[in-house]
Amino acid sequence: MDTTSTTTAKAPGVIGSFVRFVVFGGGVGLASSATLVLLSGHVPFAAANALVTVGSTLIATELHSRFTFGQDKPGKSDHVKAALTVLVCYLFTTAAMLTLRAIDPNAGVLVEQAVYLSASGLAGIGRFAFMRLVIFAKKGPKSAPCVLAREAVVTAA
Repeated sequence: MDTTSTTTAKAPGVIGSFVRFVVFGGGVGLASSATLVLLSGHVPFAAANALVTVGSTLIATELHSRFTFGQDKPGKSDHVKAALTVLVCYLFTTAAMLTLRAIDPNAGVLVEQAVYLSASGLAGIGRFAFMRLVIFAKKGPKSAPCVLAREAVVTAA
């Protein structure tokens, strides 16, 4: 066990991270999908999607930081970066749904959910890659500041 790590849990490999990302992100995504169905009759889709996206982003970023990528509690900058990835996902899923409605204005809820979940899945793969490679990239151990010992200075002189 690495005792020099400051993470809350040992970071899993890429496969383990992806499995956790799918489980946590998929769980949050399914809850979001159900929430969209409930909200869709009461508010415009774009507004409902925005509300669901904000709430699910906060929850998912916490879960991914701690359990998917084995990091400490995410900082403000991590949440901001995660929010930017979600903005891209939001635009992608909204575009998919608006395209569906332009093609088939009478699409049923099952078709809508299939399109929404497919678009969410594709966006999620891109989000995983960005989160793993940029936001929660394994940072190497911090190197100690260069302090020359007296002996090294004397030897060098």
